[in-house]
Amino acid sequence: MVRPIGAPGRLVRVTALTALFGAALLPLGGCLGGGTTRRASPPEAALTPPVEVPQAPPAAGGPTPGVPESITPMASGGPRIGAGTVKVALVLPLTGQGSTVGAAMRNAAQLAFEEAQRPDLTILVEDDHGTPDGARDATREALQQGAEIVLGPLFAGSVQSAAAVAKAAGKPVIGFSTDVTVAAPGVYLLSFLPQPEVDRVVEESVASGKRSFAALIPETAYGNAVEAAFRETVARRGARVAAVERYPAGNPAPAVARLARVITGPGATADALFIPETAEAMPAVAAALSKAGFSPARVRPVGTALWNEPVLFALPALQGGHFAAPDRSGFSAFSGRYQARFGAVPPRVTSLAYDAVTLAAALARQYGSQRFAEVTLTNGAGFAGVDGTFRFRPDGQSERALAVYEIRNNAATPVSPAPRVLAKPAI
Repeated sequence: MVRPIGAPGRLVRVTALTALFGAALLPLGGCLGGGTTRRASPPEAALTPPVEVPQAPPAAGGPTPGVPESITPMASGGPRIGAGTVKVALVLPLTGQGSTVGAAMRNAAQLAFEEAQRPDLTILVEDDHGTPDGARDATREALQQGAEIVLGPLFAGSVQSAAAVAKAAGKPVIGFSTDVTVAAPGVYLLSFLPQPEVDRVVEESVASGKRSFAALIPETAYGNAVEAAFRETVARRGARVAAVERYPAGNPAPAVARLARVITGPGATADALFIPETAEAMPAVAAALSKAGFSPARVRPVGTALWNEPVLFALPALQGGHFAAPDRSGFSAFSGRYQARFGAVPPRVTSLAYDAVTLAAALARQYGSQRFAEVTLTNGAGFAGVDGTFRFRPDGQSERALAVYEIRNNAATPVSPAPRVLAKPAI
């Protein structure tokens, strides 16, 4: 379910299959849920009891993967989900680059619509063909049909093209790209961004006594963005950056050798080592660290949600390492419902489409003509959804409540749960 954490003194909860799955979704401006075993929620004394909106269970024996049977083809534009008075565009790559993921995200939007008890929405599903030009044309078509907000696209260039059209029409965009450079006022990113992950894992490390951070950072666009976030967060948390080394993709050994003086041996001056590397490239980094005599028991490895891959959990150099990522329980529950409905395992990013549609439905139900206004979408209290509590910043970036996991003995175990409430926004 999606629940807005909205107006003062009020909590409105839009429940999706609570009795069956024990997971609640909050409209954006509220919270979206996560994916491991969920503990009972503590009482919320400062809030009035939530208003429960009953949800119908998904129809038994749903269709197999493909176009869901309740998506109606239209003579003008793409197919539609629902027939409500509030029109919402969903722009995805249904053909061309990314079409497999796009089709799964469309299915997730269908599931969200059904679990929101068929709200007063018409979702205009538009194919951007995985290109910026396609996104521009798809967005223009949806706006001509009366769309009040654009959900998607998936790729950065496509988000930019869609945003140019939507902003000219005075309509907001909730994009799914992870490239923070495409965020802007009125162009909000619901995706998993590196800044909140870096902030969370550094915060937890400092709270547990780490004061001196070294970093091994790949020479990639992601590495560039994460290095800036890392330096800023370490300074803000009152710790120090002992050393930073960059390395070209696939060749970490020279950088590890240069960093050895601060991360190996009894004279190591760092007590944490930040490595924002992918699951595919991390084994080479870990091997270079082990060869150089790196001991994770002396210097704690720390990373981002890129580490949330079981293939990494047995690497000797990462034992005892910490990384920040969304709570798993919400996605696990969502994945089970998706598989029951469509007969396939959903790609990880499909939860973004689910939460975006659930949010749109909840805001349309609760906020009338202000449903997609900037003040509504940037509510500082945030929203709760499949991947935990989140909020949109006025600059278009998003913040998320994340858990911190520890890698040990072929598993990643939560050592600091995701908070249910985000910290007060910085002024």
